[in-house]
Amino acid sequence: MTSTEIQFDFVDPADLPVLTEIYNHYVLNTAFTFDTTPFSAADRQTWLEQFEPGSIYQCLVARRNNDILGYASSSKLRPKPAYNSSVETTIYLRPAAGGEGLGSSLYQALLNNLENLGVHRAYGIIALPNEASMRLHQQLGFVQIGILNEVGHKFGQFYDTAWLEKKLYQTTTDE
Repeated sequence: MTSTEIQFDFVDPADLPVLTEIYNHYVLNTAFTFDTTPFSAADRQTWLEQFEPGSIYQCLVARRNNDILGYASSSKLRPKPAYNSSVETTIYLRPAAGGEGLGSSLYQALLNNLENLGVHRAYGIIALPNEASMRLHQQLGFVQIGILNEVGHKFGQFYDTAWLEKKLYQTTTDE
């Protein structure tokens, strides 16, 4: 492996401080997440504990030379059991790591894992405006299925969210 190759690995508990730092950038500087207060790594421990290799809830971390560049994760879409064949997916990169295709490769690796595990649908929920995230999701085959108008309030204004869906695993009950 050359020193410029990027690896995608399952999250390690030791990654939590860096993942928290990446996420907090978006909490403090964007409306891409509707969290409004930054987290400590201890605050995010429960979030981390939901992920497990081989589970439909997983977190992949992108690394170059042992530096974490970002992560993509899947989590419970809704708390009711009938939703368990679907997941919400998300991706966060260090700001300097965007624009070079890393997000597409990382997200696709996560989606491949999920499809292999039999996940039926993946949902991306994007605070608007966010052209880069909309473009990424559409390039990966997500289709916009709706908008929730003025559903979030941050930085003194209301934000819409676009809901995007990607069909993954084909079941015998599909139309």
